[in-house]
Amino acid sequence: MTAMFAYVGGYTTPDRDGRGNGINVYRIDPASDAWQHLQNIGGLENPSLFTLNRAGTRLWTVHGGRDLVSAFAIDKTSGHLTLLGQQNCGGTNPVDTALDPTERHLVVANYGSGSVATMPIAEDGTILPIAQSFVLQGTPGPDPVHQTQSHPHAAIFDPSGRFVVIPDKGFDRTFFFSFENGRIAPTAQGSIASKTGAAPRHTMFHPTLPILYVNNELDSTVAVFHWNSDTGHATEIQVSTTIPDGYAGRNTTAEIVVSHCGRFLYVSNRGQDSIVLYNIDERTGRLEYVGNTPTGGMRPRFFTLDIAGEQIFVANQDSDDIAVFRIDPENGRPLPTPIRIAVGSPSTIGLIQAS
Repeated sequence: MTAMFAYVGGYTTPDRDGRGNGINVYRIDPASDAWQHLQNIGGLENPSLFTLNRAGTRLWTVHGGRDLVSAFAIDKTSGHLTLLGQQNCGGTNPVDTALDPTERHLVVANYGSGSVATMPIAEDGTILPIAQSFVLQGTPGPDPVHQTQSHPHAAIFDPSGRFVVIPDKGFDRTFFFSFENGRIAPTAQGSIASKTGAAPRHTMFHPTLPILYVNNELDSTVAVFHWNSDTGHATEIQVSTTIPDGYAGRNTTAEIVVSHCGRFLYVSNRGQDSIVLYNIDERTGRLEYVGNTPTGGMRPRFFTLDIAGEQIFVANQDSDDIAVFRIDPENGRPLPTPIRIAVGSPSTIGLIQAS
């Protein structure tokens, strides 16, 4: 096994309850799994979710509660980051970006302004001014705090690279766009409604099946959709809870990940503070709830699998740490390890393989 570099961002400002200090870079030793701190990029406000290119040489980050997206060059030998520049994203509180297959455009979900922007990328990775801003239309959900307006919470390309999926937490809808030459346009379907008050948050495609998964933040469920890659049309086939029997406390879901092998799906619960495991039916993509594993910390806003798909790294935002779990290859269960990395208000982890 070769070493990995890990890039950790999080919240830094009082308005985001931030205790972080920018972006921290680590080297993960392949023999011991220990994390060695290499670099801190300070002076950044709320670098809260990352997008990396396929080569692992560029990293782009949104800045929570602000109106910027930043671009960094990655030195794959040292792991160090160099800031290339920043650009206004044409909206407020950008929460996610998606990189198109040509790696020449970013699609940005602007949570605060209810808009989706497209931004060209120069050959060196710097971000150019927005090419398009599309304001989402719909009806707010019933939650008086979290659903007063449109709140797009993620952006993702489908496997064909021809369509963009935008789950909207505020409108209880997931929007679908075609993408061509750096511009988006609604598909014939346009969007699909979730259960009232569900609040779609994040989404992920199955690696081999025509299946789209969306975790709903406020009602703690996962929706399963059949995906037509020719038309960009989604059909709901299942909704499953993330909450174990007997739990009556407040909970919201945060992140969703499908295992590399396509056999398991994971979702993080905030409140119940766990990673939920589902088995995935290899023919239909439907989910079978298996159980919940405590994260060992508070408010797991983000988690990701390592490059080999053998570990889960969980960013516990409110307990200021990253917890490392090994994955049982037979049943997909996250197995706790003693490894904990102290870092303020973590909300994202990006990984590349070291050269």
